[in-house]
Amino acid sequence: MPEIIDVVEALLFASDTPVEASRIQEVLDLESPAVARELVESLRGRLDAEGRALQVMEVGGGFRLVTRPEVAPWLVKLARSRTRSRLSRPSLETLAIIGYRQPVSRPEVDSIRGVNSDAVLENLLERRMIRIAGRKESPGRPFLYETTREFLVAFGLRDLGDLPRVEGELIVPELAEAAAAQLTEPEHEETAAAADPTEQDPGSGGDRVTASS
Repeated sequence: MPEIIDVVEALLFASDTPVEASRIQEVLDLESPAVARELVESLRGRLDAEGRALQVMEVGGGFRLVTRPEVAPWLVKLARSRTRSRLSRPSLETLAIIGYRQPVSRPEVDSIRGVNSDAVLENLLERRMIRIAGRKESPGRPFLYETTREFLVAFGLRDLGDLPRVEGELIVPELAEAAAAQLTEPEHEETAAAADPTEQDPGSGGDRVTASS
């Protein structure tokens, strides 16, 4: 009968998605997720000690068996022979917008990119890199999009907090213009009132405001 640590290795190897500690606990009937995490750490130590080509990585809220950087050159050669298409520049651009602003609607993505993003969003949905998170409470009630666990796994992120920090903010042009208009509107009204000689001074008891020379 295999040792329990060997079973943990088999679980991580067989799964095409990260395996949470709670899932390992459930499958192996362990006392708690903490015990499952200890087993994973033991497996990590054994792989490191033996100098194996595989290592345990925590990503997307769970654990995966991944290859070490040292074997990357051979994996690159293998990847070149695959016919699976890579993410295009528009897809990466759209993913970045969704990753940093999620949940975000298609009109917002379109405003930032400056082009229609329907086809790109459909492609990312098919690849399970994004998902529909609901609808926005605005005219037309457009869908809201957010990234998925597959997104985290593809980019080697444990969670969204691992996203690189960027300077500034992704601003939706229409929203920025509307905000600027709201901020400047009272100022325009005050200026117009001050320039109108027929406007009454609230504190003058009904006297007309006269222009001083």
